[in-house]
Amino acid sequence: MASTSTPESQTSKLKAQDSSDPVIISAQNLNHYFGEGALQKQALYDINLDIRAGEIIIMTGPSGSGKTTLLTLMGGLRSAQAGSLKVLDQELNGATKQQLTKLRRNIGYIFQAHNLMTFLTAKQNVRMALELHDKYLDQDMDRMSTDILETVGLGQRVNYYPDSLSGGQKQRVAIARALISRPRIVLADEPTAALDKKSGRDVVELMQKLAEEQGCTILLVTHDNRILDIADRIVYMEDGRLAANPNAAAAVA
Repeated sequence: MASTSTPESQTSKLKAQDSSDPVIISAQNLNHYFGEGALQKQALYDINLDIRAGEIIIMTGPSGSGKTTLLTLMGGLRSAQAGSLKVLDQELNGATKQQLTKLRRNIGYIFQAHNLMTFLTAKQNVRMALELHDKYLDQDMDRMSTDILETVGLGQRVNYYPDSLSGGQKQRVAIARALISRPRIVLADEPTAALDKKSGRDVVELMQKLAEEQGCTILLVTHDNRILDIADRIVYMEDGRLAANPNAAAAVA
């Protein structure tokens, strides 16, 4: 049976929201499937969710509940199949590859595995993100890359290769890479999963600080209850549906 809950009942609201802020991600009756024919399995059921500019949203819930699937759809990394999904006013259901590519240039991605190029230095990894944007090609990209690495506390390690960095330092490079082009949206999938408590906390507080300075929106998937308090809202997913979670607000009280 399709979920009949409203977006208001699906989220635990932790901080006051400004309803005048524009909606930059809007899912309406969004469904998603894997496989075909008799092997087809539904992964998302009637997702209804609006995310406004400047919000920090944490998405949590059991493993296999559809969090990463929804995140990748919102990031234009998968094609939307059924229902409506608008990101930055672009409808993703039926979007072309060119439209999805253009959208992704406005989004920063941070993953658990950090996905750094091991044969490039920290500065070169960050610079790669700038090289995707024509508007930065005539600027001093090395200086910009060094500056943001200094901002994340890696000014002495700009020429280090990833294998010479700790897990927390690698995630700081990934954050710098995700934010250097000043994206309007940052999507983070379990960014603290491989980190100890202090490193994980440092990483999310750094994300929060830089995103607030740049005015971008963060959607962060996590199982880490230690970082829930940075959220403006917590979105709880279970069995492919957005669901009310009465314990979410208590967890960050």
